[in-house]
Amino acid sequence: MAPKPHSSAPSRPIAIANWLLVVAALVVLMVAVGGITRLTESGLSITQWKPITGAIPPLSEAAWQAEFDLYRRTGEYINVTGPAGMDLAAFKFIYFWEWFHRLLGRVIGLAFAVPLAWFWVKGAIPQGYRHRLVALLALGGLQGVFGWFMVRSGLAGTMTDVSHFWLSIHLLTAFFTLGGLVWTALDLRQLGLEDRPRSRWTVTASWVGAILFVQLLLGAWVAGLNAGLASDTWPLMQGRLVPEFDATGGMVHALTHDPFLIHFVHRWWAWIAFVALIVMARRVKPIARPAAITINALLGTQILLGIATVMSGVELWLAVAHQVVGALLTASFAWGAHALGRKA
Repeated sequence: MAPKPHSSAPSRPIAIANWLLVVAALVVLMVAVGGITRLTESGLSITQWKPITGAIPPLSEAAWQAEFDLYRRTGEYINVTGPAGMDLAAFKFIYFWEWFHRLLGRVIGLAFAVPLAWFWVKGAIPQGYRHRLVALLALGGLQGVFGWFMVRSGLAGTMTDVSHFWLSIHLLTAFFTLGGLVWTALDLRQLGLEDRPRSRWTVTASWVGAILFVQLLLGAWVAGLNAGLASDTWPLMQGRLVPEFDATGGMVHALTHDPFLIHFVHRWWAWIAFVALIVMARRVKPIARPAAITINALLGTQILLGIATVMSGVELWLAVAHQVVGALLTASFAWGAHALGRKA
């Protein structure tokens, strides 16, 4: 049977939009759990990638010991956690967070793929949206692949941590997927409620988005290099505005590898992002006041959380909150960009 056109069932775009927003909320939860996984140094506790059978944790002491033995071969255990006295009980704690992170990824995959198949079979997907929904599903699959590449980078040789480059790819893919989910949901709500054409991507969205992207990338590098610990004071670092950093390999290498310089650029590029998002919010306000208010509120919260995270010595709950609000700010940016696109 041929799919029915969306005009015969005007409520269906709203149903699909609501489903996408639920998936977006799960992605934000995934970002939170990923932050906890990173901050508790749990990411290398599972040394194998088993997409199906890996959903079941060890069920016996022998199985737990086998997993622990695999972890004890890693550079992280040999050089960091082993000398610190990690035992099996401590290993179970970090294993839980990595396992839960991966399990949540599987749940999100099912939460997207199963309803997508149902809407597809029922012919409920409006014309022109199938390819976009499939692309979002593919992004979710890539997220899992990138996550494994990230973990594998930390298992090579004597490495004691994952590559901050792979961590940034993994995290930014999540943020990009989140933005895509929000944008597509808003397009569908616009179609279902107002029968309006899709929003367009604007010049303002481009330059503000580029500035926000740089800040998110720097934040991911700060997390990957533990650069948040480079200073517990604000606004000064090491008692000076510009900290000492190693530029012997050149400025490009320093900007991508030196934790002191990356921390410094991240904390001050934040103000460029602040101004850019404020400008965007002012332009959004006449079109979608709730979106503008949300951007402003999250922006102020994020700045305060960033300062508090630094001054607390990267307290876990503050650092996780900082990462979660970063995800919410990304979603609010997509909301604001979509509102601007309605006017274009």
